[in-house]
Amino acid sequence: MQKEEALLFYNHQGYQSMLKEDHITFGLTVPMDNYDQSPPSMSEQVNRSILAEELGFHCLWLQDVLLEDPTFEDPATGQIYDSLIYLTYLASHTKSINLGTAALVMPLRHPLRTAKEVASIENLFPERLMFGISSGDRRKDFEGLNIPIMERSEWFREAYSTFNEAIYKEFPNLKSRFGTLEKSNIVPKPAKRIPTFMTGYCQQTLDWVAEHGDGWMFYPQRPEQQKRTIQEYRTKVKHYHGDVFRPFIMPLPLQLEENSDAPVEKIPAGYKVGRNGLLQLIEQYRSIGVNHLMFGLSKNKRPVAEVMQELGEEILPHFRNP
Repeated sequence: MQKEEALLFYNHQGYQSMLKEDHITFGLTVPMDNYDQSPPSMSEQVNRSILAEELGFHCLWLQDVLLEDPTFEDPATGQIYDSLIYLTYLASHTKSINLGTAALVMPLRHPLRTAKEVASIENLFPERLMFGISSGDRRKDFEGLNIPIMERSEWFREAYSTFNEAIYKEFPNLKSRFGTLEKSNIVPKPAKRIPTFMTGYCQQTLDWVAEHGDGWMFYPQRPEQQKRTIQEYRTKVKHYHGDVFRPFIMPLPLQLEENSDAPVEKIPAGYKVGRNGLLQLIEQYRSIGVNHLMFGLSKNKRPVAEVMQELGEEILPHFRNP
C-alpha cells in the first residue's frame, strides 16, 4: 500500500465517524447478552443493536466461527449465526452504526466468495463495514474444512492477495491455489476501499501487518504493556508509509459494577470496575494510542441492556470526538 492511499478514508463516513488520531471510540461485541457457560438466546440482538446506535456506540463486532467446539469454552460459538449473514441482518435493522468482523478467517473462506459477499454488503450498506481479518486459531474449523492449520500463514497471504485483486481490479488475471480468473470479473465493485484491519499477527510479522493493514486489532493488555506494543506498531507504520495514521483497535471484556466507585479488578483479558474507575482506565488507553475499544459484556451479572445504558449515558459522552 502506498502512502497516498491513506487519503482514501478522508471521505469515508464510517471510518471518519469512528477512527481519529488521539481519540477513542467504542463498540460492542455480539452477542450483547448475559451468558457464561450456556449459549445465548440471541433473541434481543436486534433491539440491542438499535439501542447501541441510539446510545452512540460506533460499531458492532462479529466473530467468524464455523463449528461448536466444547474444548474452546465459547458457548456463543462466535455469535452462533454466520458472521457475514448476521452482520447483513443487523445492518438492515439499523441506520448508521458501523458493523465489523472481528475477525473474518481468511484461510477458511474462498477469497472470491469473500470478495463477492463483502462487496455486496458494501454496496447495500455503504461505508458501514469495518473489515477485520485473521488467520484463525480454531483447530476444529480447520479440520472440518480439511485445511492444514499449520499452513495457515501461507493460506492467509494468498487469500488476502487474491481477495484484493478480485474486489478492487477489473478483470484481473489471477492464478492461485484457490483457482483461476481469466477474462472474468467479480461484481459488484465497492465504490471506495473498505477499511481492512489485521487481527493479531495473522501468522505474519509485525512488518507485514504494518505494511498491508489499514489498522491493527490486537489483544487486550494492561496499559503499560499495550503502550509498548502500539509504539512498536506505529514505528513500523512510519517506516512503510511515512507520517500517516493507522488506528489501533482493542477488545476489552468488561464487568461494569453497579457501585460507581468500585475499584479496578483484573478479570481474564479485561476488568471489573465501577464507572468512575472505568473513565480513568479508558483515558489511560486513549493516552497510549488506543483508538477504539470493543466492549464484551457477556460476563456481567447485571442485565446487559442496563450496562449498555450506563455506558452510553455516563461513559461515552466524556470521549466524544470534536
